[in-house]
Amino acid sequence: EMHPLLVRIIDTPQFQRLRHIKQLGGTYFVFPGASHNRFEHSIGVGHLAGRLVQELNERQPELLITRREILCVQIAGLCHDLGHGPFSHLFDGMFIPRIIPGSKWRHEKASLKMFDHLVHVNNLEPVMVEHGLVLPDDMVFIKEQIYGPLDPDPLNQEEKEKSFLYEIVSNKRNGIDVDKWDYFARDSYHLGIQNNFDYHRSLKFTRVCEVEGRNQICYREKEVTNLYDMFQTRNCLHRRAYKHPVTMAIELMITDALVKADNYIHFEGSGGRTFKMSEAIEDMEAYTKLTDHVFEQILHSTSDDLKDAREILQNITKRRLYKLLEKTQAESFSEVCVSVMDWGMNDDNPIDHVRFYSKKKPDHAIPIQQHQVSSLLPARFSEQWIRVYCKKTDAEILPYTSSCLTTKPASCDPLHLPCRTFPDFNIDCGVLVCLCMFV
Repeated sequence: EMHPLLVRIIDTPQFQRLRHIKQLGGTYFVFPGASHNRFEHSIGVGHLAGRLVQELNERQPELLITRREILCVQIAGLCHDLGHGPFSHLFDGMFIPRIIPGSKWRHEKASLKMFDHLVHVNNLEPVMVEHGLVLPDDMVFIKEQIYGPLDPDPLNQEEKEKSFLYEIVSNKRNGIDVDKWDYFARDSYHLGIQNNFDYHRSLKFTRVCEVEGRNQICYREKEVTNLYDMFQTRNCLHRRAYKHPVTMAIELMITDALVKADNYIHFEGSGGRTFKMSEAIEDMEAYTKLTDHVFEQILHSTSDDLKDAREILQNITKRRLYKLLEKTQAESFSEVCVSVMDWGMNDDNPIDHVRFYSKKKPDHAIPIQQHQVSSLLPARFSEQWIRVYCKKTDAEILPYTSSCLTTKPASCDPLHLPCRTFPDFNIDCGVLVCLCMFV
């Protein structure tokens, strides 16, 4: 059951757009069950955000969480992904950096702009006021929950007491938030991958405690192993699905196609202006029209300008994919992917940033060190892998493969392509797979 204001937000073109953006981008081409979209994920996060804040309110009435704050948290959860582009993270993680090198643009920024746009063009301000929100203060509060507090060190005592509310939708402190709780469960279900993390337990064992002058969400000490399972689930999903070698190959191909098509695909925006795909991020009216449908728009086009992009997408539909160079030979390669596999906080153990409480001292927050949990936990929490892809298709590589399998690798000469160490990537050689091309 959704609050009436949430239903009004859902029933807008800007939110309905999320029905047409795949949650896992190119992963759907590898895992046929992964057909879910940002639409249902966003509804799930809005629901879980409400569940968590209401659990805290019932368990600790002294926190004085108001109905207005609960509604703001739910709206933030519902709208946190409004800014995603076609194929989700492919757009802001691969396409935009190719078109605009050095760009700091991310979908979270677009979510803020899209939320403002959604409220304005659908005349929702009076509806929000009718349901008890105070504008513009609550608009700022909602957006800060999505992107993070504008002031990371609030001086106001009331803000310090309510600082835990910023850890529900997007937790910048340790990465434990309802956004992850939803997509771990949802993605695992659709991918067919076991999820050992049980967010229902975490909901029951959360509590707000004061830590260094601020109120933080803490967990019962016996929940530490469940939280380790949570971050291990994240690592497993990245390793087995999100960064699957074929997923990466397909996303490289889609990115190449979008880059080649960027100058020729336009969307009408505000004031009747037209915008390229890469420019639509600056105009939310145009961006509303930019979804995964651009794939079919290119694929079924007849324009000569889109010929190169169209051929790449046709190769995807025919399963003629870029190949990972392991035991195949090619004259050249043009894509090197550096994939980072971690538990969410680079080299840090994210549990080091979590605080726990005991049954006997529920208001006293304590850290739990790794050695107190198990000696079998990993010694490192991040590693990097290099993948070299060849843009030649299977048919073009096939004549070489039989001889490649019986030919020894070339000697390690840093001046030649085979056996390169890729020094420019600052990779720790102890944690990567060495790829060697056969000649």
